[in-house]
Amino acid sequence: MKKNIIICGLIGGTFLAVFMLVSVAACYRNEDFEGNMWLGYASMILAFSLIFVGVKNFRDKFNEGFVSFGQAFKMGLFISLIASSMYVIAWLIDYYVFIPDFMDKYGAHVIREAAREGASATEIAQKVSDVSQMKEMYQSPLMVVLITYAEVLPVGLIISLISALILKRKPETLL
Repeated sequence: MKKNIIICGLIGGTFLAVFMLVSVAACYRNEDFEGNMWLGYASMILAFSLIFVGVKNFRDKFNEGFVSFGQAFKMGLFISLIASSMYVIAWLIDYYVFIPDFMDKYGAHVIREAAREGASATEIAQKVSDVSQMKEMYQSPLMVVLITYAEVLPVGLIISLISALILKRKPETLL
């Protein structure tokens, strides 16, 4: 079970990290942040599909065709934690080393988009306030870690839950 968790977590985490780094580089260069959000979530779903693969592989090849909901969910949780941690580490390195002004560019984009969409002065002022709060939260590395986990880990947990529900199989009891 450990081998499946580690392999699937590392492969999923590598996919997540690489896709995120390429995506951030593209949106950072072009200052177009909208389309990359949807691609980001699609990449998360694709990467976390390894939860299903890992649990199914364990069930079918190593556990005589059986896995409980709890076992399957636990495997999915650990795969999610490994992959999400790789994503968070990649973001921390990228943000602090290569793009420390990311929040400035992203904040300017948010305000520019609100104005382009015809937001009122009050709505734009609210966006400016929201951006300022986000920049302030990003002053703390702990908050950066928590925010980054919050954007990726819930997707992994949902896919873990779905995979556990689909793949659970208990042995037939003999009467």
